[in-house]
Amino acid sequence: MDEERFKKTYTQGKLNVTEIWVDQETGVQYLFHIAGYAGGLTPLLDADGKPCIVDLTQEV
Repeated sequence: MDEERFKKTYTQGKLNVTEIWVDQETGVQYLFHIAGYAGGLTPLLDADGKPCIVDLTQEV
């Protein structure tokens, strides 16, 4: 496997970092946030509570 499964598509901050990652197999977007020694990862959800999915046929 030459390609990584997760790809970072957005990043913001230096000490309190917020990132968006995309699962290259499913297209599901995840929000990752880290502040100091604590961090968390959660799927991004739309207004209906369903995961936000990107079209993998387009460049991510």
